[in-house]
Amino acid sequence: MKKRFMFCLIAFLFSSLAFSQSLPTPQWRPVYHFTPEKNWTNDPNGLVYLNGVYHLFNQQNPYDNAWGHMSWGHATSTDLIHWKHLPIAIPEVIDRDTTWIFSGCNVWDKNNTSGFCKHGGCLVAVYTADQPNLKKESQFIAYSNDGGTTYTNYEHNPVIDLHQKDFRDPNVFWYAPASQWIMIVSMPSENKVRFYGSPDLKNWNFLSDFGPQGLAPAVWECPFLIQLPVEGNPTREKWVIMNSVGGTRRGAFMQYFVGEFNGREFSNDNPADLILPVDYGDCVYAAIPWNNLPGPDKTYIGWMVPNPQETYPWRGQMSIPRDLSLKETKEGLRLLQKPAALIRNNLPGLSHHRVIEIKNLEINNQETNIDKQHKIPANAYWLTAEFVVKSGTAAGFKIAQENNRYNQVTAETVIGYDKVNHRLYVDRTRSGNAKGMNQDRLLQTIDLPDARDRIRLDILLDKSSLEVFVNDGEKVLTTYIFPGADANAISAFSAGGNAIFKSVKIWDLSTP
Repeated sequence: MKKRFMFCLIAFLFSSLAFSQSLPTPQWRPVYHFTPEKNWTNDPNGLVYLNGVYHLFNQQNPYDNAWGHMSWGHATSTDLIHWKHLPIAIPEVIDRDTTWIFSGCNVWDKNNTSGFCKHGGCLVAVYTADQPNLKKESQFIAYSNDGGTTYTNYEHNPVIDLHQKDFRDPNVFWYAPASQWIMIVSMPSENKVRFYGSPDLKNWNFLSDFGPQGLAPAVWECPFLIQLPVEGNPTREKWVIMNSVGGTRRGAFMQYFVGEFNGREFSNDNPADLILPVDYGDCVYAAIPWNNLPGPDKTYIGWMVPNPQETYPWRGQMSIPRDLSLKETKEGLRLLQKPAALIRNNLPGLSHHRVIEIKNLEINNQETNIDKQHKIPANAYWLTAEFVVKSGTAAGFKIAQENNRYNQVTAETVIGYDKVNHRLYVDRTRSGNAKGMNQDRLLQTIDLPDARDRIRLDILLDKSSLEVFVNDGEKVLTTYIFPGADANAISAFSAGGNAIFKSVKIWDLSTP
């Protein structure tokens, strides 16, 4: 979030704050989600996998805990949980024009199509150069022969310049059938994305435009185009465009389109006005995938837009990395998102055997504490559950609960399935520090018209971030909560009758 509209939104969100925050807030620092060591972060950039290492570049302010001085920060990981923080990779340029390093991507130029590589392949970053003094955005490239530690800007930048103030967020991949690189880039004020092709990453040719479709009019940003597998059919793949959308009452929002790409144009399989949300919460934005992954997984990560609540000495974080695929439904192909398999498969090791497991727990119109014997005090855990709402009207979990000395609940966040209205809901109206959250989104819901009485949830609470995956990733809702120091109890509940919790498992990730 770095552009004209988004900058105005940030200014509004923080207009009542003087940024005098200086007291650390470790109680809200995520344990198993990425945050910078300090200062502001927003969009993930330049995601690339190289020699067994995941590289995460990101929009970062090297000097302050607020938006500004946009540069590319850099971190690496081998497991998508533990991150090594590295120096700024591409810093802003302070000169007559001033060049801020906005969002973009990295590609591994293994065949040296660019001519930049010294020892076989090299990394080439394609990013938006925002030059506020010129009121212009254009596309630059830079190359790295040391694995992304340092970059050299191409001496003939920009490689694409439309002399427009809003033209940003390139994402590039190699398209083998045409033996060229394909770029998708946003035309924000026109509610569309544009495709370019290039044999060498330096010389680009216009191919086509897509849009406006889906949510429009709106500000389109941070697009990517990817080919995703269809679950249950290993030979079938479809092309998907995702983009972030600003300038609407929805707040932070991402949408996707399923269709075909012929190397030049994208065609949408669905009606042009159909809006397909990526996430049903209020904060996931600017997500992009890793390039150069070695296996079949298509893994991406998104920025969680900060709430008004300040954190210090960092501000902003990333979602859990997610694997993407498609599923055939009666409405057509729809997106599936699951926490990355690399993380899921490592859960037993990450939890250090601190696991709570409950089977066939029946609750009748009441709630019961489910972690009393093995309390997880740090609000950093992964909860999986499958339950059946029998005669009741709703059931689910109350997390980050706090009790007063009279054993009365004074704070909690409710995650429930409303069987009557066939919807999942996350209710933050009693989450304690409600003033630090978006006031118009304290209650968030997902409609589940095909759901009946049985539901499966993955609930990822990490200090201040909350991600709820429904029915193995068919729908996802991501938001923030800011629990008090003693708000750490977990209860299961049933309303209006009985519910059976077939299985509940909680991995304690407070010290992964």
